[in-house]
Amino acid sequence: MRRYLLVLLLVFPLFTQAQTVCTLESREKLEGFLAKLSEGNYSDQSPNELNIEIGQWFLETPYVEKTLELPGSEKLVVNLTGLDCTTFLETVVTLTRLAENGDFTFELFEQKLEELRYRAGKNQGYPSRLHYFSDWIFENEQKGIITDVTEEVGGVPYPNKPTFMSENPQFYPQLSNSENLKEIKTTEGIIQKRGYFYIPKTEISKLEKNIQSGDLIAITTSMSNLDIVHTGFAIEKNGRIHLLHASSKNKEVEISEKPLSDYLAGNKSQSGIMVARLMKK
Repeated sequence: MRRYLLVLLLVFPLFTQAQTVCTLESREKLEGFLAKLSEGNYSDQSPNELNIEIGQWFLETPYVEKTLELPGSEKLVVNLTGLDCTTFLETVVTLTRLAENGDFTFELFEQKLEELRYRAGKNQGYPSRLHYFSDWIFENEQKGIITDVTEEVGGVPYPNKPTFMSENPQFYPQLSNSENLKEIKTTEGIIQKRGYFYIPKTEISKLEKNIQSGDLIAITTSMSNLDIVHTGFAIEKNGRIHLLHASSKNKEVEISEKPLSDYLAGNKSQSGIMVARLMKK
């Protein structure tokens, strides 16, 4: 009976709070990482250095999409066993912030992840999740967590007019709710009024000297109704900037074989990058 119960917990979500869902397998993996952080001395490492060290703990973790899309009310999903590009980045950034904080409890991880993932740092339903990553960058800069350094490293204005979600509600079950759809449209309108910058992919090789290993990378798109199509971390390898990311193509967390500029050159829908930097506590 105990073995059967363990299998159920590994397969089905474990609700740790009213609004948090996490499998036992993910909880055990997270607790292992928290113990590792608590036993190490990371006081001399910068947030960027921590991003790279912690990010590489996840190498070969399977790529799994739509892990946040659960039926019913919006839950804070904690999943370390299957990651997409955004949940990989959020998980690593949250662990980095805990390492800086010197507090390694599951409860604080929940709190910091929620702060990162939702508008105003609180899960107030599906529309409060930062679905568009350009919005994620703006909101987390407002919270004092990151700095958008795109213009500083050589970026030019980016015409950011995302409407993909409201134009394609069939891809998002939660948008069958008219109130959710209305709020998403409002968010899109707010994003469109902001000024954003990006580095065109033809300029990356020239400007990559200004990008630091551990910086957050958001890949922009040539699609006029979408902002960002992929995310990851800049990582220096043989004197060039590569991408540490959860790859949908290779189905795992990896370091890109090609330098970042070459990685983008091979994809017509990818137009350039935004760059953000985690602020030191």
